[in-house]
Amino acid sequence: MKQITLAVGLLSSLFLPQAIASDQCGKVSIADMNWSSASLIANVDRFILEHGFGCEAELLPGDTMPTSTSMIEKGEPDIAPEMWSNSVKELIEKGVSEKRIVIAGQSLSDGGEEGFWVPQYMVDKDPSLSTIEGVIAKVSEFKHPEDPERGAFYGCPAGWGCQLSAENLYRALKLSDAGFDLIDPGSGAGLAGSIARAYEREKSWFGYYWSPTAVLGKYKMVKVDFGSGIDEEHFKNCTSQAECADPKVTMYPKALVQTVTTSDFAKKSAQGFDYLSKRAFTNAQMNGLLAWMEDNQADGDTAAEYFLTNYEDVWTQWVAADVAMKVKKAVKAR
Repeated sequence: MKQITLAVGLLSSLFLPQAIASDQCGKVSIADMNWSSASLIANVDRFILEHGFGCEAELLPGDTMPTSTSMIEKGEPDIAPEMWSNSVKELIEKGVSEKRIVIAGQSLSDGGEEGFWVPQYMVDKDPSLSTIEGVIAKVSEFKHPEDPERGAFYGCPAGWGCQLSAENLYRALKLSDAGFDLIDPGSGAGLAGSIARAYEREKSWFGYYWSPTAVLGKYKMVKVDFGSGIDEEHFKNCTSQAECADPKVTMYPKALVQTVTTSDFAKKSAQGFDYLSKRAFTNAQMNGLLAWMEDNQADGDTAAEYFLTNYEDVWTQWVAADVAMKVKKAVKAR
């Protein structure tokens, strides 16, 4: 019996340090990307990891390409909370295959969403406008601001990545033949402003936009159904390319928006990694939060406090009850 007890003790001494180490968070660096949704998520992660799991969490400035490269080559930062993986697909795949980084989960459970949209109030009056056939049949309702004989389709600003896909789909759908002119809004602000002006006057609007954004949080829009489904291969190889001689009709594929960590972080903090694997926002939630940020001129830190205070029913699902209590206490103490 003494020998068995001794053997168990020896085995415990071998395995216990590793078990403890897997839940020791220590110092953690988090990429604070330079757009609102990513900064919000980074600040939420910092607060929960610090107050819920006892990490020494810090935010580092980040952006898609330099952050993903640094994580793979230098092992820092530890966490990229909102990585639009399709834009660095080969780099992410390389890092995962070399076991330098790990995909924790999805930042946006719905993925990034793109499409052609019309205002909700137009669809409420005429449900056919939720389809491209309905929009084309009512081209006269979408008045061009300078040519009343033509309809207006607002494209993606020149120079943006989405310009190519929006213009190729404009061609594929034969919108010019249907009577629509393609309007370059000039900038992201110009495109957002065109939606805001239309919405405030309950005028018609038809064009490209994406989610999650503050605009779609403020103004309820309906994504137009092309009736085509999604052809991911064609979208990747033609629709999104400058040299696309014969674009075909396809809906936009969902963009993967993921949380990525270094392999070292995944190993040293099993509980922290488990939290990140569960932490995800829907586009509807994020649209609303981004609209609040814009209306209140709030930065990521202020928005994180607002979220943790007002969305307990959401974030408490991501952590254990004891962790939730610690975070709630820290929020109240701010």
